[in-house]
Amino acid sequence: MLAYGTEVVIPAKVEIPSLRIIQEAELDDTEWVKSSYAQLALIDGKRMNVVCYGQLYQIRMSRDFNKRVMPRQFTLGQLVLKKNFPHQDEAKGKFSPNWKSPYMVHLVLKRGALILAEMDEEVWPKSINSDAVKCYYVKFSCFPYLM
Repeated sequence: MLAYGTEVVIPAKVEIPSLRIIQEAELDDTEWVKSSYAQLALIDGKRMNVVCYGQLYQIRMSRDFNKRVMPRQFTLGQLVLKKNFPHQDEAKGKFSPNWKSPYMVHLVLKRGALILAEMDEEVWPKSINSDAVKCYYVKFSCFPYLM
């Protein structure tokens, strides 16, 4: 009371109306209820604004990221190399090859998924993401003595 000229009120008492707070503010019960409903409506509006801004931010970020992504198109029968991942059994140490022998694209699914087949036409049961494969180019030469 000495510092600010009024009596100290804890925030819980301001939110939960007591007789003292209502008398100091000189509000009726109906006016206080209307003001509290208005404050709650403002809070809901602010929350909706935050949600909308968050969605707009995600859309902008994905649009900027997708500008730099080059889609990779694969066709049926195309030869590809499959990446050896470190958590798979095929990777055995740091001197193991990073790419596994050529496979043929058996089926192209939506959103970049591929179903591969081995060279003896044995089809894999699982699909693989197109990020884990790269094109395999076979080098042919008409002059075998140049190789």
